[in-house]
Amino acid sequence: MARHLFFAITVMGIGMLLNSRAEAVTDAAHCDNNEANCIGRCVNPGGGTNDNKCMMNCDRRAIKCFVRAHDAPLRRGGR
Repeated sequence: MARHLFFAITVMGIGMLLNSRAEAVTDAAHCDNNEANCIGRCVNPGGGTNDNKCMMNCDRRAIKCFVRAHDAPLRRGGR
C-alpha cells in the first residue's frame, strides 16, 4: 500500500511541474526580461555579431517564449 501511495504522489508531482511550466509565461515583457538576462550572461567575442552558441541559444529561447506568450490567450479560451 505504501508503494502505491508513493507512486501516486510522485506522478502527481511530476504532472504539476510539467503543467506549471507551460503557464509560466504570460506576457511579452517577461520574455524580453528573460532574453536580456540570458544575453547578459553570454561572452560575446564578436562584438555584437551573435556568432557564438550562447547567443544563438538565447535567441532560440526568446523565440519560444514569445510564441508561448502570443498563444497564451488562445489556450485560456479567449482572445
